[in-house]
Amino acid sequence: MVLRGYVPTSEETLQTLAALRLQSLNSDFSTHAPFPRLEELFPPHVLHARLPPPPHRPPTKCRGARLRAGLLAGGLWGQALAKQRAERDQRLRGRLREEGASTMAAIVEKWKLLQGMGRPEAMAAYVALVREWPGFGSTLFDVDLHAVRPRLGVVQGQSWQWETLTPLSPQSPVSSGPQHLWLGIGAKAVSLYKPGEPEPLDSFCYGRISSFGASDSSTFRLSVEDRDLLFETSQVDEIAQLLNTYLASAGAQRLPQPQEPPTSPPTSEPTALPEGLCPAARPWQHRPPVGSSHS
Repeated sequence: MVLRGYVPTSEETLQTLAALRLQSLNSDFSTHAPFPRLEELFPPHVLHARLPPPPHRPPTKCRGARLRAGLLAGGLWGQALAKQRAERDQRLRGRLREEGASTMAAIVEKWKLLQGMGRPEAMAAYVALVREWPGFGSTLFDVDLHAVRPRLGVVQGQSWQWETLTPLSPQSPVSSGPQHLWLGIGAKAVSLYKPGEPEPLDSFCYGRISSFGASDSSTFRLSVEDRDLLFETSQVDEIAQLLNTYLASAGAQRLPQPQEPPTSPPTSEPTALPEGLCPAARPWQHRPPVGSSHS
């Protein structure tokens, strides 16, 4: 979860997590201790994010210009461009190695500070640090979200229509197209996160969910009060199975059940939320790991 970038936190905290992992694997620092590869300790995407973006080349507009560009690409100009790309790739690889070496050195320095910490203590500190993220314990799915409403005057047998994305909450951005988000499914709520952001855009207690189901093999529908959220994802079955599991264990008096794709606006009332099922979320405040011998 950490290495895949599903715990949004600072680089400093990620380095501390890597040092705790080394302490749990190898005990105290030693030059003779086996070193895992950096990508086994630290999220690779963080290093890649430090690299400069590729140069933007505006698209060629007219057909004649595209033809001339194609002819040039086949001659000396094309060879020069290929050489420039190769040189740039070589510089980026060198920069990535430098960033990796710098990050590993910072991790090792933090590892040295953990001298005397036992393996169970290091593992407990690692988990305690990760648990500070409000989404800890949730299963995260990469989804593209469309917020839709049923068309007015829809008749039996007609399908629903994609509409403009509406805000999930007053703080949520409005977009003209789908939003790439994390769908977090936990024991008490379903949450939507902007990738890399620690706080959710919106959270739905299970008592607010009136129904859910698969519209097709790549589209999942979640009905929340007066809104219907459609997610494009390759993990429709996994999402449905996990929701069923959590709903079955929630103990609500009346639980929403998977339904066939709707042909008319939903009429079911939201299920009453069992007391204490979804407490209000608090802002995430980072605290240093507990149990280190140097504190």
